[in-house]
Amino acid sequence: MRHIYKYTSPACNKMVLLVIATILAMGNTLIAQDTTATSATEDTSASTVVKKKYVKSTFEGNYLIDEQTVMVPIKGTLEFGIHHRFGPTNNGFTDLFGIFGGANMRLGFAYVPISNLQVGFGANNNNMVVDFNAKYALLKQTKDNRMPVSVTLYANAAMDTRKRTSSLPIVTFSDRLTFFNQLLIARKITNAFSVQAGINLTHFNNVEGYYDDNKNILPKLKNDHLSFCIGGRYKISEKTAIIVNYDQPLTQHPMNNPNPNLSIGLDMRTSGHDFQVFIGNYGYTLPQDNNLLNHNDFTKGQFVIGFNITRLYNF
Repeated sequence: MRHIYKYTSPACNKMVLLVIATILAMGNTLIAQDTTATSATEDTSASTVVKKKYVKSTFEGNYLIDEQTVMVPIKGTLEFGIHHRFGPTNNGFTDLFGIFGGANMRLGFAYVPISNLQVGFGANNNNMVVDFNAKYALLKQTKDNRMPVSVTLYANAAMDTRKRTSSLPIVTFSDRLTFFNQLLIARKITNAFSVQAGINLTHFNNVEGYYDDNKNILPKLKNDHLSFCIGGRYKISEKTAIIVNYDQPLTQHPMNNPNPNLSIGLDMRTSGHDFQVFIGNYGYTLPQDNNLLNHNDFTKGQFVIGFNITRLYNF
């Protein structure tokens, strides 16, 4: 049987663009509502203005191993990130547990132009993919518990920039695109302990398929993939925390179902840096690749060592 690629209608492939547009629209609406609410308070009580006090540092930064967190830095923050995943540890000392094997790496920048909204882009060595993303803090946990959780929406769109060849049968520009959407809910339970959970939707315009004996095109994977994640952080000192994350696929595919991910590591921070080192099953640097294409199995000891480094600049 010969392998081909399956292509779907572009109409359903613009969902991330709609999500990003929704994020921007909600940002403008919520800012306007907040301004109106503040003005109303000042009119009714000239001597007292009630201001919400939000819980700080639910997590130390934007990332919880392979996941986003609910955190969005303050307005004017520029973030530079390096995300690195070494090869599988299965070969032992042959390639020093994957450290000298093949690796995936992403370099990314993100900026906060207005409060609660972050936009960014990145470049990945895997398939020479570039990605564009947006993140919006919909709700924030308050100190008085009137809002008991933080809720954040994240979306990205990624493009394969490799040159078309016989082994890469890209027909149209749309075939190069993949998308990822994530809704996260988190709570800082104590000063040391925070948890979050999320629901994820991945979409690939182009998925692998094959011809059957009757020359019908059959897909190995569905174009849309649903999953959920859960993770947490426990601080063991002021600047060091244990971090864990678990990802579970929900969609059942005709073939090649992805495996779940289990990760654990350490998070170490300074005033401007956040460094995470961990071991887990996900070997890619983009969430859509990890969610749909992961075939490392933690029950078989198939792990990958990785790290995230972020540096913040304030303007």
